[in-house]
Amino acid sequence: MNFRFSPCTMAASLALLVLGFCLPITDAGAASQGAKPKLGAVAQIWDVRIGQHGERTRIVLDLDRKLKFDVFTLPEPYRVVINFPEVAWNLDTHNLPENKGVFSRMRYGLFTPGTSRMVLDVKGPVDVQSSFMLKPVDGKRWRFVMDLAPTSETQFLEHLAAQREKARKSLDALVTTVIPNAPPTIVTPVRPRAPKTLITPRKPSVPGKHIIAIDAGHGGVDPGTIGIGKSYEKNITLAMARDLKKALEATGRYKVVLTRNRDIFLRLRDRVKVARRAGAELFISVHADSVKNRKTRGLSIYTLSERASDKEAAKLAAKENKADLIAGIDLSTESKDVTNILLDLAQRETMNQSARFAQELVKALKREVKLLRNSHRFAGFAVLKAPDMPSVLLEMGFLSNRQDERNLLSKKYRRTMAKAMVKGIDRHFSGTEEARIR
Repeated sequence: MNFRFSPCTMAASLALLVLGFCLPITDAGAASQGAKPKLGAVAQIWDVRIGQHGERTRIVLDLDRKLKFDVFTLPEPYRVVINFPEVAWNLDTHNLPENKGVFSRMRYGLFTPGTSRMVLDVKGPVDVQSSFMLKPVDGKRWRFVMDLAPTSETQFLEHLAAQREKARKSLDALVTTVIPNAPPTIVTPVRPRAPKTLITPRKPSVPGKHIIAIDAGHGGVDPGTIGIGKSYEKNITLAMARDLKKALEATGRYKVVLTRNRDIFLRLRDRVKVARRAGAELFISVHADSVKNRKTRGLSIYTLSERASDKEAAKLAAKENKADLIAGIDLSTESKDVTNILLDLAQRETMNQSARFAQELVKALKREVKLLRNSHRFAGFAVLKAPDMPSVLLEMGFLSNRQDERNLLSKKYRRTMAKAMVKGIDRHFSGTEEARIR
């Protein structure tokens, strides 16, 4: 198959690649899309240490080899982001450093295929004074070293502007090299198209089977909730997504697509795109929450609404909708139409279908697992925004509760939950077919 790229298409692609991350293109992200590194080819990061020396905070990572890297800062909230080629993280998750100097806490994981990312939350505007690799000495490993120091908000924003200007110039230079005599690139926000008022029913691309998208919440650099026993929400949600996929496909009535099938980060809107590309007729996002009261336990199901059903629902939706910030993505240049796209895309009929589907799930699940009081709740989750696809978000339980965490780590318990959900999904499609016949 031959592919042809017009100068405009290539320039636009380069613009998204460079300006979307606000840093120059480097070898760190040059791995082929979707390709898995060969066994033994992945670098290892073994330890992280953070020390304070006066006003300076030093971050040190131990590695098994020299790596290329990119470092940049982001505002709202203040973060420092480090990109490496894809690596294996061998860090002790039970003893990660916290609250030293300007540093607050960290997250790490696979950001995109070929690129691993560490995001450092910092307590205010900071200046990256230095970042470099140290050769092994006295039997030690390679070390990545970065020094941070507090700075004023004015200086931070000036540095951020310079950082973006450098990225823009890098883009112009690259476009000029690839497309001779090309004018400087100007990237303007694209307003999303308004949704159609009439939504055409989806037709499964697999004859005789309904297509369902299952979204394992969080992933990669975004671990989600960390449980009372140090379990990671991102691992539990992926395990549940796989168990539910297996249970659904075993019936022969369903084709299931997973938004992610490995420990990798996905933007919220990209999760919905995966489902829509597959022609999914249902979208189920699985999560596990935490609250201050460790006695609180039980499952709940959320559907989209302009108003949250209670303060807890609103607070939970706000937390989940920050996933892109957690992963170190710069949203400061996005238009309001993009960041507030949720309510613009919501369609009344789809919301009603989602609510009916949630009620069927509640009926099926309450016989098998413990549910929260008022099990069906409403909130403005970003992943429930598709205008033409009934969508629910399943909060499987609370990782802040020992019993819920123990249950969700049990394959037997997850299989029981999956079987009950299959019954609820069967009822949903049975009711949909009856409505069409009438």
